[in-house]
Amino acid sequence: MTATQNRSLKFQDLGLMDYEEAFEYQSKLMQEIIDLKLKNRDRTDGAHEETPNYLLFVEHPHVYTLGKSGDEHNMLANSEKLKAINATFVKTNRGGDITYHGFGQLVGYPVLDLDNFKSDIFLYMRNLEEVIIRVIAEYGLKGERSEGETGVWLDVGKPYARKICAMGVKTSKWVTMHGFGLNVNTDLRYFEYIIPCGIRDKSVTSLKRELEREFSADEVAALKEKIKKHFMDVFEATLI
Repeated sequence: MTATQNRSLKFQDLGLMDYEEAFEYQSKLMQEIIDLKLKNRDRTDGAHEETPNYLLFVEHPHVYTLGKSGDEHNMLANSEKLKAINATFVKTNRGGDITYHGFGQLVGYPVLDLDNFKSDIFLYMRNLEEVIIRVIAEYGLKGERSEGETGVWLDVGKPYARKICAMGVKTSKWVTMHGFGLNVNTDLRYFEYIIPCGIRDKSVTSLKRELEREFSADEVAALKEKIKKHFMDVFEATLI
């Protein structure tokens, strides 16, 4: 670690927020970090300002988002069906294909300058998966990685393999946005209107389904604390 590296994260729980509003907020934070990096690069006096890092939690109303490399044919519902189920469809700039965000899902958006950690997007994605694997292990669930398929899965290699946490990110100048969506009390019927992440032969699940009980508000709050703790451990960071 050099003197200019900053491994502290500013945590914000945004509560319930429309996807596009959260997207704009992430984009603003990302651009501020990029601008500071460019300013530091252009300085000739040797002085550099630390770039900040953020960890955002949010919950979105029903929305389907399609990544920049995604296939629109994986969206199975037309505009009339979307209206009937009170959902929207948004094309976005993250990697990956199509996914669903909605009530009962815990979404995490780390906006990090990876130069403060390690400038390695593959490692970053594996670390995000590791955070969730450690979190759900506290509930007796064995989270796994599925080769070539980002996210956290259960029973990989078996006919009933299922994804519990989807992930997709964007980076620019080694600054990240977007992140993960962990299904907690999520209404899994909403996944019936898409081919999740473009993967036809695997299903999705939630903590509620796996543990056969709904998470109370207090339990969701405790879950958030577990994610924060494991995020700090995996990324060797501190929370402010």
